[in-house]
This record gives sequence, C-alpha cells and structure tokens, in this order.
Amino acid sequence: MPPLRTALLQSSGRAGSVDGNLAALDEAAARAAAAGARLLVCPELFLTGYAIGDAVPELAEPADGPSARAVAGICVRHGLAIHYGYPERSGEAVFNAAQLIGPDGVPLANYRKTHLYGGFEEEWFTPGEQPVVQAELDGVRVGLLICYDVEFPENVRAHALAGTELLLVPTALMHPFTFVAESVVPVRAFESQLYIAYVNRAGSEGEFDFTGLSCLAGPDGTVRVRAGRGEELLVGEADPGLLAGSRAANPYIEDRRPGMYGSLV
Repeated sequence: MPPLRTALLQSSGRAGSVDGNLAALDEAAARAAAAGARLLVCPELFLTGYAIGDAVPELAEPADGPSARAVAGICVRHGLAIHYGYPERSGEAVFNAAQLIGPDGVPLANYRKTHLYGGFEEEWFTPGEQPVVQAELDGVRVGLLICYDVEFPENVRAHALAGTELLLVPTALMHPFTFVAESVVPVRAFESQLYIAYVNRAGSEGEFDFTGLSCLAGPDGTVRVRAGRGEELLVGEADPGLLAGSRAANPYIEDRRPGMYGSLV
C-alpha cells in the first residue's frame, strides 16, 4: 500500500471570519494538492479562530451546516480529503469538534473533543463522549483526537488497540508548553506505534500565544516533518510499510498484560 501523503497547515487564519478562513483553506488545499497530498489537516477550531470568546454560540454550526458544504466543495475541487476544526452545534450543546471530509466531498468522520482545556473551553463547550472515532482513507485507518486529548496516553492507546494507523490531532498549543509538541507527541507515536499528525496554530490571538511546531511523528519515534513558529504548510508521508515493520520490531501492543492494569480505572 503506498504512503498517504499528508499536508499539515500551521495557521491561525482570521479570528471570527469563517469566510476568510474558508478562502485560506481553499488556497492551502490548492498548494497541498500541487504537492501531491491526499489529505490536508488544519488546526483546532480553524474555521472560526480559537480566541472568539462569546462569539462561540453565534459561529457554531451543525456538522452538515453551510461551512461543511463549503469544505466539501474545496475537497472535490482539489481532489483531496480535508480535516478541519470547528465549533459544532447539536441541539442546545456546542462541541469543540473536528470533521474529516473525503476527496469526493463525502463526510467520513466527526469527532468531539473529550478532554476540554482551561476555563475558556469549559465555559463554552460540552465534552464529547466517544473516545475513538475513525475512518478509512486510501486504505489507511485514520483516527481523530483534538489537542489536550493527545496528552492522555489512554486516548492514544485506545486508538492503537482499535487499529488506528494515522492519528490526526488539530491543536491550539500555547506557550510555555512547547515540550508537548517537541517531546510528548513523538513519544505517544512510539509507545502506541502509529503516526501522529499534530497540527497547531501560529502567532498570537487574543490572550493566547501559540507555539507552532506542528509535526508528523512516526511510530519509530522520529519526527518526519517539523514546522517552525510561523505560518507554514508541511507535507509528509504516513507509510503503512514502515508502520508494519516498526510494530514488528516494537511489539508494545502484543506484549501488553491487560489483566494487570485494573487499577488504572
């Protein structure tokens, strides 16, 4: 099976401007497709901005709302899948969500962040309750988490046990927590034997100062591509062949002893 060529869009877009961010996404998708990517991953809450405060209810949309239809059109126009963060409205609840739409414009998966971070998120969002959300893309099993979720090893291990090969993690990592991007994410990829596409925002937005440092971490613990601190489009490959070899050499999943772990829960 050929590698899944994956583009990582490190950008904060324009806070509060869904139309502006859709235009930026269209432009990035064109560049990603020209580089041969089949998947473009965007940061947490990319469609609206992160520091939008009490505009969250106003900007939230259903998973099948007008922005989702606009993203589907971008997918079809450029022939690649897009994974983007947005505030999802469902009834009276609003979730910090991320959706994956396929190259044919068909929605493949929608995930709601299960571990909310800080007072801003706890004030405006309801935590999701589904820990493992997956989809198939070009024969690769893709899983979805958001930001703080990846800092819990249980979340990543649950994906590994469910067969996830490439874990997509849009994020809004802030200073001073650069060690999460630099150290935690590559370790998570190694200890659970999968790829992690960790895609951050860049620059300052309201009270938040984002670290950048997006990366594609491999199951061998190496970082395949790494962004700096500014806006950037990276392209890397999630190689199922390398993943199979790494899992054979590092059999953490097979060597587990679940009967010993009851105290964890």
